[in-house]
Amino acid sequence: MGKRSTLAKALIGVVLGASAVLAAPVHAKDWKTVTIALEGGYAPWNLTLPGGKLGGFEPELVANLCARIQLQCNLVAQDWDGMIPGLQAGKFDVLMDAISITPEREKIIAFSRPYAATPATFAVADTKVLPKAAAGAPQVKLTGDPKTDQATVDPLRKQLKGKSIGIQSGTVYTKFINDNFKDVATIRVYKTSPERDLDLAAGRIDASFDDVTYYAANLDKKETSSIVLAGPKIGGPIWGPGEGLAFRKQDGDLRTKFDTAIAAAMADGTVKKLSEKWFKTDVTP
Repeated sequence: MGKRSTLAKALIGVVLGASAVLAAPVHAKDWKTVTIALEGGYAPWNLTLPGGKLGGFEPELVANLCARIQLQCNLVAQDWDGMIPGLQAGKFDVLMDAISITPEREKIIAFSRPYAATPATFAVADTKVLPKAAAGAPQVKLTGDPKTDQATVDPLRKQLKGKSIGIQSGTVYTKFINDNFKDVATIRVYKTSPERDLDLAAGRIDASFDDVTYYAANLDKKETSSIVLAGPKIGGPIWGPGEGLAFRKQDGDLRTKFDTAIAAAMADGTVKKLSEKWFKTDVTP
């Protein structure tokens, strides 16, 4: 997912300026039915199945959440760029599209507690660059503090010295790669992750860095079949709180209902089960 924390920055300025006009009227609601917008094209988080039904990690999770709080939830597909304006205008009640919780977004919309916190990792086509990731290896948690993260980062710096690393532009991973590897490796920035993957498979770069959920959905293609995950899976506070449901600020009662359901789904292992099904890794916060 090159994490969706920077994709809407241009949009946010527009929404901030128009929020007073777009905001739905404030009134108490007896929540029985809610409309939830997903993109329907951001696999494996959400996708459109043959026949038009929405599937993936998020539709399956939200069906579980809505059953817990006895809400009828209607899922609709909406282009990413129209999601926040549509929420503010009352077109939807909830957004669920792998939306990273960021300070910029919290100025205009409210978030549930995170239901996912996805780790990132390197990928290579040649395991001499970095060894293939060990099956079932636990995540390494990084804080963003160089002192505490040094034990994980230093071995990677030594292995990647003199190599080239490809990253997609405009993701939360850009700063991490630049801060920790720009002085020892060549950083190549790509407009899209698939463009980068083709260069990696062809040997034009030595490694890439991205979200594990992105790799789970995109490394089973013929042209990228030589690429494997390498090194540790990196999670923790360095990437922020995680992904959450988005609400209008005045709908705190609805947000509280979903917070309760998310907590229960994490406690009984539902989030873990669904994330391992769709992402092949546990993204429970």
